[in-house]
Amino acid sequence: MQSNIKIRKVEKQDLDFVYKSICELENDVFDFEVFETIFNENISNPKNVYLIAESENESLGFITFHIQNLLHHCGLVGEIQEFFIDKNHRGKGVGRKLVAEILKYAEENNLKSIEVTTNKKRVENVAIYENLGFTLSHNKFTISK
Repeated sequence: MQSNIKIRKVEKQDLDFVYKSICELENDVFDFEVFETIFNENISNPKNVYLIAESENESLGFITFHIQNLLHHCGLVGEIQEFFIDKNHRGKGVGRKLVAEILKYAEENNLKSIEVTTNKKRVENVAIYENLGFTLSHNKFTISK
């Protein structure tokens, strides 16, 4: 485990790293201008928590967390939307530190639960999330357009 990992809020200067990471995660190339608009909107929204892990000014990974007040939970629920660790830094505790910060935020803000969804093609993520304390409790259905 790397001991010199620092976790901080994502800022505008992190755009390039996040863009590159999301394109790698989704195996796609997104329209940069549209991505930048969404990125800036999301990091300025107080109901979102965007964190980045770095060591010696090198970006290692990031996590995005969106909070909603849901009727069926009668309270606040947070969902991890994107979670990416650079392939050169996986297995070194970076993801665990990012998730720990999300758990701390959830505790401090009385969230009812934390949810995360992973694409079925990322089979290895189920074990990773279970190892981080999540339970596989729901199915999620989508219609893509």
